[in-house]
Amino acid sequence: MASETGEKVGVYICYCGGNISDHVDVEKVAENVKEVPGVAVARTNMFMCSDPGQELIMEDIKNGVVNRVVVASCAPALHELTFRGAIQRAGMNPYLYDHANIREQVSWVHHGDAATDKAATLVAAAIGKAKHLKPLSPIRVDAKNHATVIGGGLAGLRAARDLSRRGTEVLLLEKSPFLGGQAAQLGKLFPTGENAGDLIKQLAKEVSDDSNITLRACAEIIKSEGYVGNFKITVKKSSPTSEEYIEKLDTFGNSKAGIGDFVPFIGLCPMEVPSQTEEFTQDTGAVVFATGFKTYIPSAGEYGYGEYPEVITLPQLIRMMARGKSGGKLEINGKRIRRAALIHCVGSRHIPGIHEPGSDGNLNEYCSRVCCSATLQAANEIREKHPETYVFEFYRDIRTYGRGHEAYYDRASQNNVIFFRFEPEDPPVIEKTDGSQYPLKIRVKDMLTFGEDIEAEVDLVVLSVGMVPNDISDLVDMMKLPVGVDRFLLEVHPKLQPVELAKTGILLAGTCQAPMDIGEACSAAQAASSKVATLLSRGYVELDPFVAEINIEKCTGTGNCADVCPVEGAIQQSETESDGEKVMHTRINPALCTGCGICVAVCPENAIDINGWTLGQYEAMVDAIAEC
Repeated sequence: MASETGEKVGVYICYCGGNISDHVDVEKVAENVKEVPGVAVARTNMFMCSDPGQELIMEDIKNGVVNRVVVASCAPALHELTFRGAIQRAGMNPYLYDHANIREQVSWVHHGDAATDKAATLVAAAIGKAKHLKPLSPIRVDAKNHATVIGGGLAGLRAARDLSRRGTEVLLLEKSPFLGGQAAQLGKLFPTGENAGDLIKQLAKEVSDDSNITLRACAEIIKSEGYVGNFKITVKKSSPTSEEYIEKLDTFGNSKAGIGDFVPFIGLCPMEVPSQTEEFTQDTGAVVFATGFKTYIPSAGEYGYGEYPEVITLPQLIRMMARGKSGGKLEINGKRIRRAALIHCVGSRHIPGIHEPGSDGNLNEYCSRVCCSATLQAANEIREKHPETYVFEFYRDIRTYGRGHEAYYDRASQNNVIFFRFEPEDPPVIEKTDGSQYPLKIRVKDMLTFGEDIEAEVDLVVLSVGMVPNDISDLVDMMKLPVGVDRFLLEVHPKLQPVELAKTGILLAGTCQAPMDIGEACSAAQAASSKVATLLSRGYVELDPFVAEINIEKCTGTGNCADVCPVEGAIQQSETESDGEKVMHTRINPALCTGCGICVAVCPENAIDINGWTLGQYEAMVDAIAEC
């Protein structure tokens, strides 16, 4: 039945395939809310987000049965946009809709009658709010068809190239004098066997030759302001010291390359660098973070690292092998390697209470994902190029998760790589030998032989180090970026918005977000470039209208709201003249406002409200809950 003011609320309750209905009596909830004043219809569906479920809503709107919608299902973060889209396609204002979360907030945490009762209460509150909803319009702001990509590694190069091909002008900033990033340290890529350097050279040349892309080396952002479509960044370019430049070249195995040449080792590409420090500003519509990762550096003494010269990391081994020749025994630093030991999960999958935090106080509890495949590839390469060198692998678990990567494990077995499995609380111990022909020995309790104590003497120990995020804390603080517990940048949703940050107009590409292999990093870069191109190509951007709104007649210009606002520039004070007197008034920049509501709480005149979440709507929700 319609309410006294004409609101006809349609309530649509989802079974969620049992996720909700296993604990909530969905039909009982529907029957109960039918009697709530203002409810015109209450329907249920196994999957309300499916096409048939959306059709239920659209048909009721088209037939004039409802003019307000309440959906009771999973978290609104998952399907709020889905239902808004359906409502809009049916010809109704998409903001005349509210959402009751009866999965995460009810069925996943309550059971029995308590679950059903709470679900009914949340739906009643949503109905109360829905009856007070007003039509809203998206906020439209002009957008410059220009993107800034931060980071000149493989993901940054790919994002820049793809954006340019979609007609977006690009500024590509790289902090170092080189393009290529961490991928430039690789030899052959798994599982295709392609040469990483060839791919980087080709991509770097395409980017360098593209007149729509501006490359800036030794450049970093020192200031950022604005909002999606209208960011303004200040960039500082600094000339690297000769020591920094030579050190970087030495890292990649060639200290004789000149500026403008490709470094022969695997395709690291030096760029033209500034001769002196300079600054410039750039107006840009969106920012893509492709700031990459760095490899974990073991602590002093961790598995003998830094204590014994025969202990190196896997990236170091890969670089050394790239310069070596095939045949006989592997040779490292002029020494012939008869036995090599590779240890997995160094710097990844840390367990609190077992592993010690690093010098930065952090534990890396995540899996770095690519290390197992990379370690197996290195083991196979040693055995196939240097058949007289024996290889031992010490692992916790083998996680070759990618398509075709399991073949590396099979191949390693066929190549007679010898495996030992250890428990994290009982890791391998590296010691110096006494009077042996081998410099090091490894002791471990091998779980493959039911806990037998094993001792192996070796010439070389290789630590398979994981990924850690690059330190971009200055940008995180400057641009208010969300960071996960793993210290990587945090996307809005891993499935629905996998490359978008909560701040509209800032996107993610590659390993600044999480450990990835090259294929995944390139896919993320493509996704980010596609999102940016879609966002900016129309020349304007539409934003949700859930922002603060000032009642000018009530505003006395106390400035409390501007003082507490966490977003710089979202609330501004301006002086106007009224009846010959100068008075202060408040103005909201809707493109910057996040709708947090802090300003509402501090306004002494109740002159501020949040569109879509007004105080009147909150009061209606509380009244509905009290009546249940």
